[in-house]
Amino acid sequence: GFGGYRESGYGREGGKEGLYEYVRPSWESKVESLKLKVASAEGEISPVVGANGNGHHEIPDEEHEALSTFNFALSTPAPPPIDRTPKMFIGGKQARPDSGYSQPVYGPDGVMLGEVGQGNRKDIRNAVEAAHAASGWASTTGHNKAQILYYIAENLSTRANEFARQIRRQTGAGQEEALREVELSIERLFTYAAWADKYDGLVHRTPLRNVTLAMPEPIGVMAIGCPEEYPLLGMVSLIAPAIAMGNTVVVVPSERHPLSATDFYQVLDTSDVPGGVMNIVTGPRDTLMKVLAEHDDVDAAWYFGSVEGSKMVEYASAGNMKRTWVNYGHSRDWLSKEQGEGPEFLREATQVKNIWTPYGE
Repeated sequence: GFGGYRESGYGREGGKEGLYEYVRPSWESKVESLKLKVASAEGEISPVVGANGNGHHEIPDEEHEALSTFNFALSTPAPPPIDRTPKMFIGGKQARPDSGYSQPVYGPDGVMLGEVGQGNRKDIRNAVEAAHAASGWASTTGHNKAQILYYIAENLSTRANEFARQIRRQTGAGQEEALREVELSIERLFTYAAWADKYDGLVHRTPLRNVTLAMPEPIGVMAIGCPEEYPLLGMVSLIAPAIAMGNTVVVVPSERHPLSATDFYQVLDTSDVPGGVMNIVTGPRDTLMKVLAEHDDVDAAWYFGSVEGSKMVEYASAGNMKRTWVNYGHSRDWLSKEQGEGPEFLREATQVKNIWTPYGE
């Protein structure tokens, strides 16, 4: 590979980094083929999706009546003595929205679970400034990044039941499904902690009398729009590889189920994460992602949502040639190791610097 940094995602010449711009993961073709088969077959049973389109299976009819009282008791908490208002997380501190507005969060049964701040352009500005102020994270050793990611996973593990209960309240998932989502989130953090000091470069043997060092480097400030399904696992699967590679992030969590993200910043508070490495701005996801995609001080944007939102992010980022990674409606199976984790995420979280080193006879 040669040429400058691959900023727009197009025009990179040679090498794996150039080829990756023109290929797609094989699982996407398999999923599209399966969708076509299901759509063309009459009388076949299609997968059942939860009330909020969150990917969880509905409880079978024969079990629903027997479990309804039990589920209601678990999903409806007693009123707390103090009403805790979830806030945003900017620069390592909890922050109230600049607008002063909030938006309600409802469970699958229509019961209001709470309110979160409604972020706006100024909140995004503050978050991006905080992310830039934490640029020293890129020069932190891989070992130290790994230790902090391990620490996050350990602290999340001690509150696994609490996070599972919050997932149940928001999505209507069963207890086993909710605990599985938390367990996989912990596993993802351990996975990328292990990768933090092992995703290194390559030495290419080029035709001329030189060697070429391909060195992966962090991109910088990354904007991440999280999927609606799996509110905890989807977010962790995206932020963990980004910060493991030395980036700082501004995260817009699931719009329908943001309470897992506002609980997660309490874990960050106790895990030695430097202020500004991870910033969380709640509110309308597509609106906030448009602001981030247009922002000249944001270096890359990841978006995992609708086809329309994917087009919007790519279009809005064209003005400053920002790197983008969008899914165009291809819903990933976040429970799967093939689709939910791996080198693909690390590759998208880095940019390759090629160093040509000539030598004599």
